[in-house]
Amino acid sequence: MFSGIVAATGRIRKAERRKSGLRLTVDAGTLPLRDVAIGDSIAVNGVCLTVVARARKSFGVDVSRETLRCTVGLAEPGEINLEKALRMSDRLGGHLVSGHVDGVGKVTHFGRAGADRLLRVRAPRGLARYIARKGSIAVHGVSLTVNAVRGAEFGGQPDSAHARRDHAQAPSDGRPRQPGSGPSRTLRRAPAPPQIAVATAPRSHY
Repeated sequence: MFSGIVAATGRIRKAERRKSGLRLTVDAGTLPLRDVAIGDSIAVNGVCLTVVARARKSFGVDVSRETLRCTVGLAEPGEINLEKALRMSDRLGGHLVSGHVDGVGKVTHFGRAGADRLLRVRAPRGLARYIARKGSIAVHGVSLTVNAVRGAEFGGQPDSAHARRDHAQAPSDGRPRQPGSGPSRTLRRAPAPPQIAVATAPRSHY
């Protein structure tokens, strides 16, 4: 499980094709890997992936074809959001994030809302029924609070913990991430309508 509080921005350095999908080599950026072992889980853009190789500042993960089918941003080199799996003693600053992406949405708006930023996303129809106002949702691994829901479209802002310690960035293809410096870090504007990985908060039943 994860919290949706992104710990660092990394970069997919290499994506090698395998029979079952892809083997990614990920530069971990500022994410410390001293306590990461083979078999541990790391959320990459919100997707729970198992570490299969590790160096001092990088790690390798395998991505299945099914994961590639229902996510975006993992098939080629580029910036990614990283978070190590939670320990039972860790603070939960965002919300419980399983690392299993429910679908791919499309950003319809990303702009200023006072001193903050407001993100609007059009979710897949089958997923929209589970998104509720004041609920939690993960977008590219970022924990957001849902401020409004209109049909299949929802609006959200980073949870309070993100206002204190956001690290990730918005790459040139517009996938929403969080910037890497300054005390008032928040999501930056996307240059074009991007697709993003969306995961609702865990639910005990439907």
